[in-house]
Amino acid sequence: MRLIDGKKISNEKKIEIKNKIKKIKQQTGKVPGLATILVGANPASQVYIKSKIKACEDVGIKSFHHSLNEDTAVENIIALIKNLNTNQEVDGILLQLPLPNNQDAQECINSINPLKDVDGLHPFNVGLLSISKSWDEIIERNILVSCTPLGIIHMLQMSNINIVGKTAVVIGRSSLVGKPLSMMLLANNATVIMAHSKTNNLKNLCKNADIIVAAIGKPKFINKDFIKDNTVIVDVGINRTSEGLCGDVDFDSVKDMNIDITPVPGGVGPMTITMLLENTLKAFNNKR
Repeated sequence: MRLIDGKKISNEKKIEIKNKIKKIKQQTGKVPGLATILVGANPASQVYIKSKIKACEDVGIKSFHHSLNEDTAVENIIALIKNLNTNQEVDGILLQLPLPNNQDAQECINSINPLKDVDGLHPFNVGLLSISKSWDEIIERNILVSCTPLGIIHMLQMSNINIVGKTAVVIGRSSLVGKPLSMMLLANNATVIMAHSKTNNLKNLCKNADIIVAAIGKPKFINKDFIKDNTVIVDVGINRTSEGLCGDVDFDSVKDMNIDITPVPGGVGPMTITMLLENTLKAFNNKR
C-alpha cells in the first residue's frame, strides 16, 4: 500500500497560494476576500467554518464571516448574499451546507454572483465545467469548480498518478463530488463510469477499474473484494462511528494490497479547504 498524503500536498499548495497573495499585496495593496455564511449552529458546520477562516488567515485572505439564526428565512439569506455580491472587498462567497430544517439551498446558491461562487455550485459554473473540452481549458479560463473534486484531481496529479486512458469508477452522484468529479476526470481523458446505490454488479465494475472514488457515505463499504492490485483508491467518505472517524473504504481490509490510497483523515479533507483558497484567489484574479 502507498498512501497519498493529502495533508502534505495541501500544505505545499497553501505555501504557493500564500506567496502569490503576498506578491499581489505588494503590487496592488489588495488581498482576496472570502465571505462565509453559517445558518444555525450545527457542530460539524461550525468546525468546518472555523477551519476555513483559519486557512484564510494562514495564506493572507481577508475573511468576512456571517452567522445567522437557525430560523432565518431563505429571503433573508438571499438578501445577505446580494449585499455581498456588491461588496468590492469580497471576492468569494461560501454558504455552508446543509442548511438547517431541511431547507433547499439551491435558491440561495442561484443568488450568488457566479464570479464569486467559490464552491462551484452555481448553474453557470456547473455549465462552464460541463462544456469544457479539456483540463487545460478549465485551468486557463480560471473556471470556478467544486472544491473537493478539484482537490482530488490536484492530489492525483501531484502524486504522479496518470489519469489519461484509465478507467475510473466514481461511486456517488452528488452535485458536490460525484457529478463534477466525473466531468473533471473526463476532461483529463479518463473513461468514467458513474455508479451509485442502485448500480448493479458494483463489485465487478470496481474490479475492472484503475481508479475508484468512494463517495457513497457508507462507512467501510468498499473492501478488498471490490479492488484489484495496482488500483488507485480515493476515499471521500468522512463517517463518524462509535469506533471513531473512518472513510467509505475498509482501510484494514485493503492495507496489505498493492494499491495507492488516500487515508481518512489526512487525504481528501485537507485538499478541499485548500482548493477553496485557490478558488478565492481565482475569483480575485478574474476581476482584475
